[in-house]
Amino acid sequence: MAIRDLHFTRNIGIMAHIDAGKTTTSERILYYTGKTHKIGEVHDGAATMDWMVQEQERGITITSAATTAFWHYGGKVFQINLIDTPGHVDFTVEVERSLRVLDGTIATFDAVGRVQPQSETVWRQADKYGVPKIAYVNKMDRVGADFLACVEDIKAKLGATAIPVALPIGAEENFQGIVDILGRKAYVFNDSEELVNYEIREVPEDMKEAVEFWRDKLVEAAVDCDDSLMERYFEDPASLTEDEIVAALRKGTIDMKIVPATCGSSYKNKGVQFLLDAVVRYLPSPMDIGTTRATNTHNGKDVDLHPEASGPFCALVFKIATDPYVGRLAYLRAYSGHLDAGSYVVNSRTGRKERVARLYQMHSNHQNPIDFVEAGDICAAVGFKDLRTGDTICDESHNYALESMEFPDPVIGIAIEPKTQGDLDKLGIALGKLSEEDPTFTVKSDAETGQTIISGMGELHLDIIVDRLRREFGVEINQGAPMVNYKEAITASYQHREVFKKQTGGRGKFADIIVEIGPADEGVTGLQFESAVKGGNVPKEFIPSVQKGFESAMANGVLAGYEVQSLKVTLLDGSYHPVDSDQLSFELAARMAFRHACPKCKPVLLEPIMSLEVVTPEDYMGDIVGDLNRRRGQIVNMDSTANGARIIKAFVPLAEQFGYVTVLRTLSSGRATSTMTFDHYDEVPTAMAKDIIEKSGYRVSFDDE
Repeated sequence: MAIRDLHFTRNIGIMAHIDAGKTTTSERILYYTGKTHKIGEVHDGAATMDWMVQEQERGITITSAATTAFWHYGGKVFQINLIDTPGHVDFTVEVERSLRVLDGTIATFDAVGRVQPQSETVWRQADKYGVPKIAYVNKMDRVGADFLACVEDIKAKLGATAIPVALPIGAEENFQGIVDILGRKAYVFNDSEELVNYEIREVPEDMKEAVEFWRDKLVEAAVDCDDSLMERYFEDPASLTEDEIVAALRKGTIDMKIVPATCGSSYKNKGVQFLLDAVVRYLPSPMDIGTTRATNTHNGKDVDLHPEASGPFCALVFKIATDPYVGRLAYLRAYSGHLDAGSYVVNSRTGRKERVARLYQMHSNHQNPIDFVEAGDICAAVGFKDLRTGDTICDESHNYALESMEFPDPVIGIAIEPKTQGDLDKLGIALGKLSEEDPTFTVKSDAETGQTIISGMGELHLDIIVDRLRREFGVEINQGAPMVNYKEAITASYQHREVFKKQTGGRGKFADIIVEIGPADEGVTGLQFESAVKGGNVPKEFIPSVQKGFESAMANGVLAGYEVQSLKVTLLDGSYHPVDSDQLSFELAARMAFRHACPKCKPVLLEPIMSLEVVTPEDYMGDIVGDLNRRRGQIVNMDSTANGARIIKAFVPLAEQFGYVTVLRTLSSGRATSTMTFDHYDEVPTAMAKDIIEKSGYRVSFDDE
């Protein structure tokens, strides 16, 4: 069996602010690589990559779709594994998990809107995972389009060294094509849907000076990334070949020192072929990324996985999807080794063997069966029984774990119930499948009311979930008003002794603990547990039970039953009974200690604070700021864009933001837009907290019996 040369593979994604044209660009890439024979349009609801009904109706991307295409460049055939990600902030998790497994990304910008709020969010996510980027300035045919101003905006707002590798010929309605700066060639496009819809011409006379100016800048940026070229550049700049400059720019891109920038109009079919050339020229192959760090779960030692088919098989599951025809699909990225369909692997989280029944190469929501997967591949697998997003699968002789993914906690919830009792089981199955697919969507049952509460990242997120329950799973539901996911915290320390005794004839229960409960150290979430017990007063085997008791108690705080975000507990001392003490006694004692001590630790209620960015014409500024002040908003910054619009940045409590999009439309006659992302938790004002606690109807016994 011939092993594929991974130098000719590109695992890339397209990321951007909502409406910058990611999906339209993906559709053109599929068309020009011969993957589709008809261009699908987002506004017609016919985009290949937006396959969900909800995506087609709303014209937005909700779930990241994967496909594989092939591009001919320099006499070689390159395999491009492409993932189109959503732009809406409610689906940030889709971007996050895609970037975790990609080697490079196309950051797409609107030539008029330039760097927008969500552009900054996805850029930060790419930086977090060390993903090299090329910038693609789309919509050059729009009124107000300015390529070089957008490049400057990328430098100013994202702190990136963006450098043009192409210049536009004309702009707005006169946008005709682009000039390849390095090759000094002009690509002039026509309006046909031919696969080659351009002519290569000489650089227009009026652009020659600008092309030479930017070519010098490009060569300087290239030699900055390669010391050996730097010496030759100072001796004889003309001696550098185009291939050498491309290689140096590629090195700089992979090292994340520079961001090559090109432009086009995907909707008008202009500039996409050059973008594909830039992908294979500058973005890394799995070989360029090199080794990936994993942990041997047997001995805890770090191991380096090499992108070679001959190594031990190891892959990361970055997404679970439910397909009506093949069942549960696990999307995986292979980092090393070779896996045949039908063979067995080990899930490093559970330690269990699982059989990979079938392997598929994905094309949006269609599957093409394949016989094997190798290092560097992105594919989907079927047959797993217990698999979650972030799990590592590897061959049976090597138990390796790759770094998993962290997902933000949901901030908004709604109560739901099926309209008919007969749908109760169907609802349970459907919610189970949806929470498997989406780590930011959670389901829990309220112990007080018996209601089912579903939580997510925003109103649109939950809207889509409810819509999917109805369409995909045929479950009609009633839903309550949106609820904020509050949390609780304590602000003072308190030392407490808890003695738990129970005598019921025969062997009883006994546990005695002295604990100090207080706020966790800064930056710590969850339980920070320490034991300072001396002399075996609390036997070692019971100490984990004390920790477990506090961990489970934190799920329901003492004010209104909301989760306690962080807590520090120090077990100072205690005693035990040689017959009556057991693990359960100490666990129950810990729970009771939490209940009795926390009210004396000055507990407070916390609410999610959102980072809001509003872009509005000047005329509506006063009304919008006044409205934000009424919503307990804290204005952080006001700025202006190049085209005279004003940008308002503010922190606003989520509780005040329900239905805000509709209000903003009314205030601005539909001309303002807003973007909202979760930022942090902060204390709820006392009067409001009292009201929330009373409404919750939550009661806890505070006596020291």
